[in-house]
Amino acid sequence: MFGTVVVGLGIAGLARIRDLMNPIPSSPSEHLKLYGFVSRRNLGKVDEAKQVSLEEALRSKDIHAAFISTENISHEETIRTFLEAGKHVLVEYPMTLSAKAAHELWEMAEQKGKVLHVEHIELLTEEYKQLKKEVAGKDLVKGTLHFTGHVLDEKRAGFPAFSGIARLTWLVDLFGDLTVTSAIREEQKETNYSRMTAHFQTANK
Repeated sequence: MFGTVVVGLGIAGLARIRDLMNPIPSSPSEHLKLYGFVSRRNLGKVDEAKQVSLEEALRSKDIHAAFISTENISHEETIRTFLEAGKHVLVEYPMTLSAKAAHELWEMAEQKGKVLHVEHIELLTEEYKQLKKEVAGKDLVKGTLHFTGHVLDEKRAGFPAFSGIARLTWLVDLFGDLTVTSAIREEQKETNYSRMTAHFQTANK
């Protein structure tokens, strides 16, 4: 069995614990054993999973991989800490708040012979796979991608565009690299409303 630990207990972290505690029969998850979870809060147990300290998770020889589900701003430091301890790492998207830091961590994982996987579950859904089949071999002439979401805490989640950066990976995956040509942000602080409009060009324009 491959020992794992979940770091962070937000929506994603709780979903990880649920899935690891109840793996789909005959799926790869059956070969994973949840050793426990790490949280800043003192929770004791969650769904029969025990709470462990960060130090124990890093030190334990029974833990081979960490599932990182904390706020965006702490991803980089947490990834680095577990890689330095010789653990494999799966981190929720986005991996870091800068491309430079991401490249450094990829190199670190490669040097240590560890897997560093960024989980972007939307790219694995059946709906997205079907969309990819439909646009295969086609050029994007013009289009609009509109989405809504909660206003993020910029101190923890990163700059405002990170609220939609996961959606932009759809376009990159479907049509290749994009270049930003313009971006405008509008705010109405009295109503806690924010909107960002960005324009992109594909490589073949």
